[in-house]
Amino acid sequence: MSDHQPDRKRSGFKETTRVSAARDRLREVVAGHDRTDSIPLRDADGRILAEPVDAPRNVPHYSRAAMDGYAVRAQDTFGASGRSPEVLRRAEEMAPGAAVRVHTGSEVPEGADAVVMIEQIDEFGEEVEVFDAVAEGENVAPVGEDVEAGQSLYEAGHRLRPSDLGMLKSVGVSEVTVYDRPRVAVIPTGEELVQADPEPGEVIETNGLTVTRLVERWGGSATYHDVVTDDEDRLREAIESNLDHDIVVTTGGSSVGARDLLPEVVSSIGDVVVHGVALKPGHPVALGIVEHGSANSRNASSSEGAVEGTPVVMLPGYPVACIINAMQFLRPALKWSGHLPLEDPPTTAARLGRKIRSEPGVRSFVRVTLDREGDEPVATPTRASGSGVLSSVALADGWVEVPEGREGIPEGETVAVANWEWSA
Repeated sequence: MSDHQPDRKRSGFKETTRVSAARDRLREVVAGHDRTDSIPLRDADGRILAEPVDAPRNVPHYSRAAMDGYAVRAQDTFGASGRSPEVLRRAEEMAPGAAVRVHTGSEVPEGADAVVMIEQIDEFGEEVEVFDAVAEGENVAPVGEDVEAGQSLYEAGHRLRPSDLGMLKSVGVSEVTVYDRPRVAVIPTGEELVQADPEPGEVIETNGLTVTRLVERWGGSATYHDVVTDDEDRLREAIESNLDHDIVVTTGGSSVGARDLLPEVVSSIGDVVVHGVALKPGHPVALGIVEHGSANSRNASSSEGAVEGTPVVMLPGYPVACIINAMQFLRPALKWSGHLPLEDPPTTAARLGRKIRSEPGVRSFVRVTLDREGDEPVATPTRASGSGVLSSVALADGWVEVPEGREGIPEGETVAVANWEWSA
């Protein structure tokens, strides 16, 4: 397959770019932004550290008992056994031959160097009998056992988890410096789109809503633009007025029809690096960049080696094609921009209940439902497969990806079903 064919109006996508090559080209024009913010620890779950974090103090910051029992000098218990216990006197302060009551987590008194578990002690008035000798340091958590002051905890780029927040709070960190969420402008286009009560020939706008929520799920901050009609000047104005975002994403108008104006509009103010991808459903996707140079340019520097400008992801108008291409291109662009990890979705291994047909040379994404026959998961392709049938996504449990090198998958083969609803 040819890598790229620029004249789509004439070719009608007879030649398209492979998915991996298209993503590589997109990567070349997406820069990681450098905006940061200091936020309270309680709000930092899932955020990306922009600076390394070292521990400002020891944890624990005192010698603490690891068990309920009595703090002792280890040497005072040497020789203790079940038949011949050592007898120590109960005391409030540590001294030779003394035992001080402690609880798990409490401070071990000065002069004590071990703790005898309560299960190994009998209490008789002002005395205790110790039935098991302990070694120096036994059942005692020393200063800095968990974390030492100055210890490197996390590097910049680490995605914070709930357990990380607990660790940071324990060492006295109350705020962290994180990267801002990548800002994405979502621009639905099409003169036929309305928000409610469609007349014949009109269509309810759903792509913008769907893409906006996907952006939020993927860790970005979305701005939903009013629907823009199929007019070159208005489309150009809509894109140029949103170049302060990290990414501009449009829905509709990306193919080769008379009203598919977006690739030409982007070409007039920037560069289209991909138009048409060997992907089904949804090959009429376009990827581009609009360079900065006006009052609308972003207030952020780009990563070294990346093109200075705002990436533009032009998604197809059919709902299923829009979602598939958002997963394949918008999601990676958002992750790269926000310094977020790009992870593969979780999958379920399942037996294919009905064969899948696919076009060789094209990467296909087939919607499936998941059921069980006994203990075995079974994936069945949905009957509705058109790129405009939104219910085929909403009612599916996942999708099966058929690589370019295969011409379908036979019934009974084990396939990996990717989870639609995965939000990372």
